[in-house]
Amino acid sequence: MINEEKVKIMNRLAMYEKRGGKKYLPVSRYYRSDYIGLALIKNFFLVTIGYALVLAAVAVYYSEYLMNNINQMDLVSLGMKVVGGYAVVLISYSVLTYIAYTVKYHCAKKSVKKYYEELTKLERIYGREEKKNSGREITGGRKR
Repeated sequence: MINEEKVKIMNRLAMYEKRGGKKYLPVSRYYRSDYIGLALIKNFFLVTIGYALVLAAVAVYYSEYLMNNINQMDLVSLGMKVVGGYAVVLISYSVLTYIAYTVKYHCAKKSVKKYYEELTKLERIYGREEKKNSGREITGGRKR
């Protein structure tokens, strides 16, 4: 005999795994600090590469001016501005990344908590069925 409650729970679990589960289940395997830390490390490298590319593009755009005036420019001041700009961009993006990944982590944990509650219900149903079946095996397939 088919247990309708079990089928409904299994259907809800399968739907969750297809939709929200793809996004949230991998997140739930991390501790909060690890998840956000990995995001910040990735952010550091991406911001560094992006800033270097933008800096290179600006240098290429102003290359004629730079070549003509390189002797008259204060290179220490220019270097300080470049490093200061990098620090501002890195800190800004790091704060935004921290906020975004904290929110994403909490949403994932909340969503996955419901998923695990459904799994627990399903496990209880299987446990009850197993007890019923083991009782039948001992008595030779008949109920007492």
